[in-house]
Amino acid sequence: MRLAKILPLNGQLSFARYDWLSMASGRKRGGQMATVSEFLAARAGLLRGYGSALSGSVGRLVFSLAYFILLANTLSIADFGIFATASATGVVLSRLLAFGFVSPLYRAATVKSRLIGVYAAGFIALGIVSLPLIAIVGFLVHQAVFAGDIGLAAFSLIMLSEVVLWRLTEAVIIVNNGMGRFGRAAILVILGTAFRAAAALAFAYAAARAVDQWAIYYLAANAVSLLTGIAFFYPGQRLRLKPALYGRRLIDSVAVSGAEVLFYLQMELDKLLVLAIGGPQIAGIYAIIMRLVDLTAIPIRVFTMMLMQAMMRSPDLLRRAWLKSGLEAGIFSVSVAALLTLAGILHIYPGLLGSNVAEAAPIIGFALLVPAFRNLVEYQAELLYARGQTVLRAINLALLAGAKAVLLVGLLSVVSGPIPLLTWLNAVFAVLYVISALLTYSALKRPAQPV
Repeated sequence: MRLAKILPLNGQLSFARYDWLSMASGRKRGGQMATVSEFLAARAGLLRGYGSALSGSVGRLVFSLAYFILLANTLSIADFGIFATASATGVVLSRLLAFGFVSPLYRAATVKSRLIGVYAAGFIALGIVSLPLIAIVGFLVHQAVFAGDIGLAAFSLIMLSEVVLWRLTEAVIIVNNGMGRFGRAAILVILGTAFRAAAALAFAYAAARAVDQWAIYYLAANAVSLLTGIAFFYPGQRLRLKPALYGRRLIDSVAVSGAEVLFYLQMELDKLLVLAIGGPQIAGIYAIIMRLVDLTAIPIRVFTMMLMQAMMRSPDLLRRAWLKSGLEAGIFSVSVAALLTLAGILHIYPGLLGSNVAEAAPIIGFALLVPAFRNLVEYQAELLYARGQTVLRAINLALLAGAKAVLLVGLLSVVSGPIPLLTWLNAVFAVLYVISALLTYSALKRPAQPV
């Protein structure tokens, strides 16, 4: 196999021209085998890129943990559950911003970086157009789920933080990752989480410590993150509106937006249902446990991001069954090992993360398989995105969201207390994984779509 060189891109490595999984297996292309030096050089570049991206996740893990400990032990358990559920709602609604046009922006950054300014301008323009729709949906969700727990003003601040401020910061991170600037993206990720941790620290010393007051601190932290991203991390290309280029991408963007909403809805639906059916106290304990579960996904998401970039350039990368099953086994094993380690540490030191978290610490082990199945469902959804199968991805996620709603409503109607809930949650996520696997790998048999 003949390898293209690893190209430097503004001080960062660009992986835009080689198939690193094919390289690792040592297959031939055009009758030629890669030389040892090419193989080692490309593998070293891959490892450096993964290390840069992972460093951001490790840094984010440190500050996320500090942020989580400070906030979970400053707010009451009920208020933490309300905020976590409101924040999750904001994450879902943020995928409506610009009708998903961040997807063409990411693809441009990955394969046509000279067009970043054009697609960034389109993203901003469509983002402004999408705001009234998001505001209407947010108001309806507040009235349906949150009206008795948090005021509309505080809820709106949290929505503004997630939907506008943090989503735009994410767009800057996404552009840097697409360009291969993993180190710069990692720094902005760390800074964004550090600003939230600093806000939580300041909030811990505030006179009023209710969720309404925290919403103001949260807004300020996300505003600083966005200003930092624009000032120091945006690649500096001039914004240029070219509507003629957007039309053919908009249909795909809307499909991506719908799929992203469905993806995050099925990911976060459990928090909404637990709050609506179980109340704020149970929702708080559940949110604490699921936040700890989320920490297990950090190294996996870095790997998935790099795999998706490779698949955008080589859609049939995972055509071999042994490779697909090996990747899934690796994700499953890492997820279970991460939660086991966390549960073991908290079993020995239950108060390590604070008094409020200590209430949930002894029971986290009951959710042993939840992160594994959850991470695999997320990974499978990304496979279809990387191959341009956005419509099929949206259909699959809609089916998963419906299945999750039915399973969780049924579960919450027959169990009471966090331990039975967590125990049976393993079975719920196992069923969702089976459904996702059947849908995803059936779709992968179809031809990839141009990206």
